[in-house]
Amino acid sequence: MTSPYFSSRPARSAAAKAARALSGLGSVRKTAAKPAAERKQKKREHVKVEYDDVQVKEEVLPDISSEVLQVNNDIKDKVVSPGKRRNSSPKKSDLKKEKLDEDTWEPANWRELLKNIKLMREDETAPVDSQGCERTADESESPQIVRYQILVSLMLSAQTKDQVTFAAMERLKEHGLTIPNIINTKEDKVGQLIYPVGFWKRKAIFIKQATEICRDKYDGDIPDTLEGLLALPGVGPKMGHICMHAAWNKMTGIGVDTHVHRISNRLGWVKKPTKTPEDTRKALEAWLPREEWEIINILLVGFGQQTCLPVGPRCTGCLNNKICPYGKSAMSGRKPKKQE
Repeated sequence: MTSPYFSSRPARSAAAKAARALSGLGSVRKTAAKPAAERKQKKREHVKVEYDDVQVKEEVLPDISSEVLQVNNDIKDKVVSPGKRRNSSPKKSDLKKEKLDEDTWEPANWRELLKNIKLMREDETAPVDSQGCERTADESESPQIVRYQILVSLMLSAQTKDQVTFAAMERLKEHGLTIPNIINTKEDKVGQLIYPVGFWKRKAIFIKQATEICRDKYDGDIPDTLEGLLALPGVGPKMGHICMHAAWNKMTGIGVDTHVHRISNRLGWVKKPTKTPEDTRKALEAWLPREEWEIINILLVGFGQQTCLPVGPRCTGCLNNKICPYGKSAMSGRKPKKQE
């Protein structure tokens, strides 16, 4: 029987009625208010309809459960669950393989390239071979003074040619290049002695400050750790690593200056082009065998001073011009890619 309290809308399906009953909305939709007598007269029918609805609900519950389950499955297919997100990320095995590939990467033909550079540098006639920072200290002095002179020479070498640094060191040694004497020397005088090295005014300040630290903190010697050297004013990573090897005979890393930085990029000795010498140092140390670290700085610096020049490199006379990426482009007439 159809109750007058229901709207004239099409009858809902049994599943829809049961769902509304479960949600607490009730199965009876009220319409406009009716007279009290009429409501009382229809009360019994109204109750029967409610009862019938409940009975229908109980009968179709199994069907509703299956419908709801199907809806939930459809939603899961459309929405990415957290589990699926995790599955879409790289597997641990893939990450390990990528890390292994990165650790085992090495440039093509690097052994042949290095062998040829050593052949071209056999005569040791580059400025770095006789006037490099490691060659400027007075070996007749005590080990303590020699170490201090190596440190000062390295501080002067930044953005300065070896010939200019060597001449400045000669003037400083003639003046008296010891910690007590430099402390007693005015900053202006130190500047006059080291001129015309690059940034000579700032370097005069740094030398004075570093010398005082060596006196006060290291008992008149230089720091014997890389961290201690890098804490000194005016000392960078290249100076620190070279100083640790030249002064303390400890290999802590490769000293990379503009020559080593430029040549490493030209040879393809970095996995991808690097923008700074420090980036190049990390890239080289990642694959170059440690037994080559000791000579690689002076080897490439001399090669850069004589053959692999910053401007107008002499690729024609280079033994590597057929296997060097930069040299092959230059020899073929194509403009080499800028990698420095």
